[in-house]
Amino acid sequence: MNIAIDGPSASGKGTIARRLAEHFHLSYLDTGALYRAVAKHILDQGKNPDSPEDAVASAIYVRDHLSWEMLEDQALRNDIVADATSRSSQIPAVREILKDTQRQFAQHPPHKPDLKPWAGSILDGRDIGTVVCPDATIKFFITASPEVRADRRTKELLAKGIDTTYKTVLLDMLDRDARDRNRSVAPARAAEDAIILDTSDLTADAVFEKACDLIKKKLA
Repeated sequence: MNIAIDGPSASGKGTIARRLAEHFHLSYLDTGALYRAVAKHILDQGKNPDSPEDAVASAIYVRDHLSWEMLEDQALRNDIVADATSRSSQIPAVREILKDTQRQFAQHPPHKPDLKPWAGSILDGRDIGTVVCPDATIKFFITASPEVRADRRTKELLAKGIDTTYKTVLLDMLDRDARDRNRSVAPARAAEDAIILDTSDLTADAVFEKACDLIKKKLA
């Protein structure tokens, strides 16, 4: 079983993906972490995230040295890396390099010691259902209004001790949404056969239960 989950930032897709992965014993890949790892490597090397040459070199490094530790590095979650990610991820060659890595993960999920074999995989990102896993068992597009998403992200950042404002977060989010929608390669959009779940007025538990029911019906 392969599940594809797409959607904009702070829509709740990561939360639902992790819960579904645990519930159905699926190997989970936050594909955004791959792109963040590339951006972090670019910055660590003192290079330019807008440079195709620098970005491709870092994408190849991440592809060749990928590990659970790399993907779970908390340094990937800061705003500096996030901004660099939104720039380097626009480069077509970077997306092409990481596309193959994501497909390999979906088809052959890496085993973790002391765990029974996975029942499948679940990937979340911006172009999973449209580009990476077009033949996924089931596809979800998780969304919410920009205002709700900005409010969630603001609270998340403040809880981490990061000084910001709702207005700053909202403007940044709208800018990133536009870049994702309008990029020339793999623009962020819902697959034609994706199930759209708007989380604006739903709790995380309600979204999880709805997704579980839909998956069980699909597998019945």
